[in-house]
Amino acid sequence: MKQKFEFEFVEKSGKLKISELAESDPGTFLPLHFEEYDLEELKAVLDKGQDAVMEVVRRKNFFPPGFLTSRLYTALVDFINQDGWAKLVMDYDDVEALDCLVDSEGVETDPDDGDAEDDDDVGLDGLLTSDDEDLSEDDIKEIDSDDDTPKFKIDDDSEQEN
Repeated sequence: MKQKFEFEFVEKSGKLKISELAESDPGTFLPLHFEEYDLEELKAVLDKGQDAVMEVVRRKNFFPPGFLTSRLYTALVDFINQDGWAKLVMDYDDVEALDCLVDSEGVETDPDDGDAEDDDDVGLDGLLTSDDEDLSEDDIKEIDSDDDTPKFKIDDDSEQEN
């Protein structure tokens, strides 16, 4: 899904407005949500790094995922440090999140890298092998039996009339 994030300064309130827009049709973006932030508060935490800024920016209805926060942080820093308060638009396509894969230990791996052994495949191969010794003769007969009728009885203890 393609998205746009617009950063603009609202002069009446003195706040920074971040709008999230999503592509509904090719080339057509509809507004999803916007949040307003105190510009002085953002400037105060800007020097503390990305995590501190995202702590201020994230809210109940605006909670960008981790792979998007670095892009938003960079755009926010560019917006605050620019001359004047022109609107800044950041384009984002969620396909970018698939460009690199991150393994369970947080190490980025290149999906085109043929040298890396995929541990998940090894585990899957082990599950696909048949262990006939785990099944007893009775288990096999029960599975192969032609009688598929249920072996339970319905109790008619209800007080409803038929």
